[in-house]
Amino acid sequence: MNHNTPITPRPLPLPSATGQAQRLASADQLRTQGIPAAEVAARCRPGGWQQLLPGVFLLQPGPPTSEDRLKAALLYARRTGAVPPQGPDAMITGLAALTLHRFSSAPPLTALDRIDVLVPRTRRLRSTGWVRVVRAPESPEPVELTGVPVAPVARAVADAVSGLADAETVRRLLTEAVRGGHCEPGVVVRELSRARLLSRSHVVDAVDALLAEGRSLSEQRLYEMVREFALPDPLWNVDLRLPGGPHLGGVDAYWPDQAVAVELDTRAPRQDDDELWTEYTRKREHLERLGITVVHLTPRKLREAMDQQATVVRTALMAAADRQPAAYVVVLPR
Repeated sequence: MNHNTPITPRPLPLPSATGQAQRLASADQLRTQGIPAAEVAARCRPGGWQQLLPGVFLLQPGPPTSEDRLKAALLYARRTGAVPPQGPDAMITGLAALTLHRFSSAPPLTALDRIDVLVPRTRRLRSTGWVRVVRAPESPEPVELTGVPVAPVARAVADAVSGLADAETVRRLLTEAVRGGHCEPGVVVRELSRARLLSRSHVVDAVDALLAEGRSLSEQRLYEMVREFALPDPLWNVDLRLPGGPHLGGVDAYWPDQAVAVELDTRAPRQDDDELWTEYTRKREHLERLGITVVHLTPRKLREAMDQQATVVRTALMAAADRQPAAYVVVLPR
């Protein structure tokens, strides 16, 4: 052998978990496997290994696959000295995460020029190349999809929206999150609020559409509950008033003979949430002082346990016979 003899790559000492040739490795992993930095540099010649990100190498020739890019981004975020002592260390978020969640409104992985990685706020890590580092005060519990840790939908939506200026794209992502059954509107809006995105006009417009979409779905489920579980037909979407007195508030369903009202809580965290909650509580307490039973239902309860909610409403209707008669109220269409 002389100095012109090419270095013949030798197999890595540690195979991948599948038994196939290892495709990706960090500099620390290679060092642990006995491959010094000089040899790594020698292998990264044309037609050999490739450095995809600082300290992350593709151990194969040819362009990286979408899976390679996802795992390389995670390897970069998990380099030695950067891993926290506890809790999730890194997960895919943003548009890449929504693609893995099978959002039709998210582009395919091959079309993404950036992959977002969510890490704890305390991490000393910079965005580089096609990886954008997103920090969170509290990391959510990741979901494993295709063997990759992925942020939950609501968090991934917020991180995707933070990098989008197109109002229509934002609206489509938020709408699919709710219409596709991935999460409730309030959960999405809470994440947008935490990310301080509700000051952007195009995001606020999309949120208003999202809340309308979520309320419409919840009302449909309420109609379905009454029909499927053979509850008496109520008066839908009415306002209650005292005769010649003040307005008591609107309810989504009301059974006048039993003085039972159902109200859907479709509030979402906004800047005036405390004020809205105070108003909601005041209305409920006023109705109950008048002898009207208010059943509080959330969109999540209707979606995940409709039978239990039907039992709650039926119990309230049956209990009306054992209560003192309620005050007379005027019922008007809302």
